[in-house]
Amino acid sequence: MKKRTMIRASVAAALLGAGAVAMAQDNVFKIGLILPMTGQQATTGRQIEAAARLYMAQNGDSVAGKKIQLILKDDTSLPDVTRRLAQELVVNDKVNVLAGFGITPSAMATAPIATQSKTPEVVMAAATSSITEASPYIVRTSFTLPQVSVALADWAPKNGIKKVVTLVTDYGPGIDAEKYFKERLQFNGGQVTDSLRVPLRSPDFAPFLQKVRDSKPDALFVFVPSGAGAAVMKQFLERGMDKAGIRLIATGDVTDDDQLNDMGDGALGVVTSHHYSAAHPSAANKKFVEAFSKANKGLRPNFMAVGGYDGMRVIYEALKKTGGKGGGEALLAAMKGQIFESPRGPVFIDAQTRDIVQNVYLRKVEHKDGQLYNVEFDVIKDVKDPGKAK
Repeated sequence: MKKRTMIRASVAAALLGAGAVAMAQDNVFKIGLILPMTGQQATTGRQIEAAARLYMAQNGDSVAGKKIQLILKDDTSLPDVTRRLAQELVVNDKVNVLAGFGITPSAMATAPIATQSKTPEVVMAAATSSITEASPYIVRTSFTLPQVSVALADWAPKNGIKKVVTLVTDYGPGIDAEKYFKERLQFNGGQVTDSLRVPLRSPDFAPFLQKVRDSKPDALFVFVPSGAGAAVMKQFLERGMDKAGIRLIATGDVTDDDQLNDMGDGALGVVTSHHYSAAHPSAANKKFVEAFSKANKGLRPNFMAVGGYDGMRVIYEALKKTGGKGGGEALLAAMKGQIFESPRGPVFIDAQTRDIVQNVYLRKVEHKDGQLYNVEFDVIKDVKDPGKAK
């Protein structure tokens, strides 16, 4: 009799323990952060992780009664790895949100998993226009290449640049940049005399740049992924292309804040168009740059960091709005239409496209406080992705 009572008591205790574990699990909100922490795009992963952790440090790790848990996975920018990690995070870890995605193929590889599991996928980096069309559960807090390429194609002909060669990395964002820059430049009376594409893996820019030097255009328009800009700048200068009168114009990935100081004075005067600069003069950005630098041993935040920081804000605010209740559908609905002041300036998440609408800035590399910065000199406000404006 005594033995039976003890068994009952231990069963009851086990059930109570299981209930407590289940309740504890219910009170945890899990964000699966998939990023390239090693390999060619490792700077992207480092910047986004640092920004996500900064946001949590500033805003707490509890929202609407839920404990926020960040689960970081390194996909090394290989889409097959991304897909496997996303599947594991959804099935085994039961994450509430998938986030990160350093390159387009990784974001695309995860789209079917987001759709099938009804898990919001917050894209903090990848920038091909069509990404948000791959799943109704994708929300983007980064940018698109058409957004930033068009502004430069408007600026160039007004500033003596008529004949341009384009040089882009041969994958989704690069093809977007090439297409939208070329269309707008031609519309404005300019001419793209050649379109060159460099492989994504292990690129060698030298033979392409030599070809450009020989053809002597007014300017070379460049898009390469974050992290590859320094190599382009180095080889552009080594070939004396600036001295040959060929101007370098680019999307902001090339004069990446993360690498700009290492490029040296050869980068001075390079004009780019982008949605974020660490030199953006708003109070919100000054505060962000200072806090980011302090938390990361003097590291300067780049446009990837702001995509990660704002991505965390979108997730936190959605969780607040749902009161900590509801699954992926409720979270997704709460992400749509968010309007806020980002370190980059005013932004909102378009409820129809789930894409970000933001200012695009024209910038020039200049000395400021003894360092090199992308200093803004013009702004195009509230730019929607031209890829979806049709």
